[in-house]
Amino acid sequence: MNFRKYLVPAFGLLLLVFAWNQYGWQGVAVVSGAIVMFLLLHFNRTMAVLRRAANRPIGYVDSAVMLNAKLKPGVTLMHVMALTRSLGELRSPKDEQPERYRWTDGGGSWVDLEFMDGKLRQWSLTRPDAVDAAAGQPVQPPAS
Repeated sequence: MNFRKYLVPAFGLLLLVFAWNQYGWQGVAVVSGAIVMFLLLHFNRTMAVLRRAANRPIGYVDSAVMLNAKLKPGVTLMHVMALTRSLGELRSPKDEQPERYRWTDGGGSWVDLEFMDGKLRQWSLTRPDAVDAAAGQPVQPPAS
């Protein structure tokens, strides 16, 4: 059970009751202003992430390897969208748990992510074989 859904509003109500008991209407006004500011900050961050993601192709990331290195279990889809600056390509049926998304980079590597109840549960990086598609021969790394 996700207790944050209930604890944050309960904490806000507790602050309002405390403000009322200590300072009356003036305390309620100050705490209400702080709560509204908190909500506006989160709304502004969400809109900034979505604005950046709207200007990129769906499911594209600059480097799938770097995305894989930055991921941690339990992060939200919004956090991953902020990292990639794009929306993920939905790979599971809509509105079905777990949700699976894919981000692909220009080199053909991709990261598949699985979210359960909005939190990242697991992910996997897939890199293509280093084969030259035109010649069918393995690509040799440059000599250094």
